[in-house]
Order: sequence, then structure tokens, then C-alpha cells
Amino acid sequence: MEAKKKSSFTGSLGFVFAAAGSAVGVGNIWRFPYLAARDGGGLFLLVYLILVLTFGFTLLTTDIALGRKTGKSAWEAFGSIRPRWAFLGKLTFFVPVIIMTYYSVIGGWILNYATAYLTGRGGTAAEDGYFTSFITSHAAPIVFMLIFLAVTAFIVYAGVEKGIEKFSSYVMPCLLVMIIGIAIYSLTLSFTDASGTTRTGMQGLAVYLIPDFSGLTLSRFMDILLDAMSQLFFSLSVSMGIMITYGSYVKKDVNLSRSISQIEFFDTGVAFLAGIMIIPAVFVFSGTDGMTSGPSLMFVSLPKVFDSMGMAGSVVGIVFFVMILFAALTSSISIMETLVDNCTHIFKVGRKKMSLIIAVLSAAASVVICLGYNVFYFECSLPNGASACQLLDIMDYISNSFMMPLISLLTAIFVGWVIKPQWITDEVELGGSRFKKKGIYCVMIRYIVPIIMAILFFKSTGVLSLLG
Repeated sequence: MEAKKKSSFTGSLGFVFAAAGSAVGVGNIWRFPYLAARDGGGLFLLVYLILVLTFGFTLLTTDIALGRKTGKSAWEAFGSIRPRWAFLGKLTFFVPVIIMTYYSVIGGWILNYATAYLTGRGGTAAEDGYFTSFITSHAAPIVFMLIFLAVTAFIVYAGVEKGIEKFSSYVMPCLLVMIIGIAIYSLTLSFTDASGTTRTGMQGLAVYLIPDFSGLTLSRFMDILLDAMSQLFFSLSVSMGIMITYGSYVKKDVNLSRSISQIEFFDTGVAFLAGIMIIPAVFVFSGTDGMTSGPSLMFVSLPKVFDSMGMAGSVVGIVFFVMILFAALTSSISIMETLVDNCTHIFKVGRKKMSLIIAVLSAAASVVICLGYNVFYFECSLPNGASACQLLDIMDYISNSFMMPLISLLTAIFVGWVIKPQWITDEVELGGSRFKKKGIYCVMIRYIVPIIMAILFFKSTGVLSLLG
């Protein structure tokens, strides 16, 4: 059942850095803070932490163990165990296909802002209408997207050890240092507005950490749960084939249980610090109104915050957007690597050649997504009740709110009831490693994950609303 891989991570640390690099991306530093601000601060944190320790741990363990035990890509892994379940591998493969179409677009936005601050144009980036003007223009978003995609493709082209592992091993420690530095700085901020009201970073931290239960209903809690679960998928890179691919590169002597715990700790820690880094700063200069800006928090609210800081804001803006750029690259690399690894087996084409083919196809698809803000602009309602204004929203909904819950549900049924949890736990305990959460894993994968995933899937597709 096991197959030799041409490439592998050199050791446990290289695997953890690469997997954490995939997990720690735009989702942690852009998506997590605005969801926390929107969904009751500490309430969202509490729900997310519980999900990480239960669902996140279960799904991450499953994906990595499946990859290492089979030694195959996501496309082939499920079918190699049970041929009738080969469809699940194919379904999983299409998640990074969809995500790749728009992740590079967001990466291009970040590169644009990083360039603006590096060239001393941070004040321009803080002006009203700058973000909208940029994303709706015909040429600029495409140019920055192509540059971001080219860097991603170059690192993937270089291979697992010399490209992905080496890049992640340098970038991840730097990323962590920058996040901690800005988070500490945010807590020291203080600002008095025109009305004489003084707001401090520590007050903003309280808004972030203290749960807000006001107006909480069952329907509202389900929305928060869905947001937190969607964030979990995006953040930990589970149910999209990435961790199966990375797991297939892990050597047999690596302690999987310990490595998985380290990845979870790294990912959750960065998400938590990102909230400390962003929410108190926005609160200080914009109050609670600024925190409700949603997805535009990073591209609209934060540049205004940096501009309000004076000279210090220029430096903080440079560090922040360079840091976000690094985080976006590590995740983009993992997405493209998954596509390359799958396609080399599907089409029997060499890795380097396939890297170039995937890069070209991704560029073509991303151009279409870029044009979704002008040429192909439209508005519609999604099954979960949210409104979509362009192609990017639709792609994000299909991948995060539809396909990932469905794949998680099917994977839980496959592992929990078809091949049985011991198939996974034996791989985790390979070489005498102790799997401390073995009992929790077995209960989660057989009972809890399938039930909750079914509810969330029906919620995200609007079926529960139709049932009243």
C-alpha cells in the first residue's frame, strides 16, 4: 500500500514549519480578526478554541496519517484503501483547484499594499476609496496577482526540500517575531478623539477577549459556529488535500502526535496573536464602528489606523504588510504543491513541467476572478443567506462553506465506519509513539464529527432554512 516518494521533508521540524506555514496564512491574520470582531469577541474565541481542540485535532490527524500511511496524493489515497471510495479523493482534489483561483488574487492585493508602504505611499493607501479603486481597475490587480503567483510557482518548482521546506524554515520564525512585536505595540496605543474620549489598546484587548452574549439566540450561535468551523477549515488546511499531500512527505520515524500538536499550537497561537495585533489598534483609532468593517478590516481600516499613528505608522505598516505577504505565500505554496503532486500522478507528467502547467492555468483562472470586480461584476444571494457581489465570493462559498463540510462528513464516515479509527491510530503510534488523545479521536471521528458536519453542511446550503 505504501509508495516511495521522490521527495520528503528532511525531518520533524521541516514538516512542522511547512505544515504550519500552510496553516498560518491570510486566514489567520485577515479572516480570523474580523470574524472575532463580528461574532462577539471572546465568544468566537471560545467556540473556535473548542473546535480546534476537538474537530481540528481530529481532521488534522486524519489527513496527515492518511497521507503518510498511503504515501500517495489526495487524488489516490482514498481509492488505494477502498476503491469504491476513490470519488472522495477526487472531490478533495477540487477544493485547492477552486481556492487557487482566488487566493493569488488576494495575494496580489497584499503585494500591492506592501509595495505602497515600502515605497513611502502608505498615506495614499489610507485614503478613502483606494482599495475599491485598486480592485476595480482592469490592469493593476492582474499585474500584482501574476507577480505573487510567479513567486509561488518558483518555490514549488524548486521542490519539497530546497523549495517549500527551506522557504518555510526561514519565513515562519520571522513571521512569528513580527506578529508578536506588532501585537505588543498595539497594546501600548492610546488615542483621544474629537469628543474627548480616550481609548487604549488594553481596552481594545478587553473587547477582543471578553465574550459578548448580548442578543445571542440559537440561530445566531449557529452562525457563529459556522463561521468558526469555516475558519477552522481555512486555517488548518484540512479537508482540502493539502495535509494529505504533506503527510505523504513525512518520514516514518517522525512522531506524528507531537508534530500535530505543534502545528495546532502554532496555528492557533498565530490566529490569537493576530487578533491582539489588529483589534486593539482598530479599536483605539476607530472605536467599535471600525471593528465592524468585516473583510475590509485589513485593507481599509488598518491603513487608516497606521496613518493615524504618524511616522511610527509607516514603519508598522511596512512590517505588517510584509508579514502578511509572507503568510500568504506559505499558504499559496501549499495549495499549488497539492495541485502539482496530484496532477503529476494523474497525468504522469514530471514535477517541474507540471509546476509550470499549473502556474499557467492558475494565472488564467485568477485573471477571470480579478475581472469579477469590473467586467464580470454581478450581485446574487448565496444559499446560506449571504450576498455575493462577484466571482471571488462564490468561489469562497463553494470551497469553504459547501465542499469542505461535505468532505469532512464523508471522511469521518469513511474512517469511523468503513476502515475504522484503528487504521489511523496505528499509523500515529508507529514506532512506539504514544497517542495520548486516542480515545478522544475515536469518539470524535465516529460520532461527533459526522453529526456536527451534517448539521453545518445543511446549514450552509440553506436546507435547514427551508425546513423552517
